[in-house]
Amino acid sequence: MTSIRDLLSESVGVGERFRCRLEEREGTLVAEHPNDTSPMDIAVVEGLDRLAERPPAEPVTVEIVGRVVDGRIAGRVVDRESVDGNEHE
Repeated sequence: MTSIRDLLSESVGVGERFRCRLEEREGTLVAEHPNDTSPMDIAVVEGLDRLAERPPAEPVTVEIVGRVVDGRIAGRVVDRESVDGNEHE
């Protein structure tokens, strides 16, 4: 039997990584969820120490983690684009 938790995990992509452009909303870095079926945007709350600026000027790779923060699915920064154009973990 499929649970509501399983359906939500699939639609928000828990464990998946997306390249996202971040913006600051009420003190939280937020990205629109790239999956149209997701009922929530992404609140980027982990891995912020990887960012040189907040919000970053360029998109970053965000991994979806399995919890909700302020009505949004939580995400963490897993890499960023450096000034020289190379990706860094």
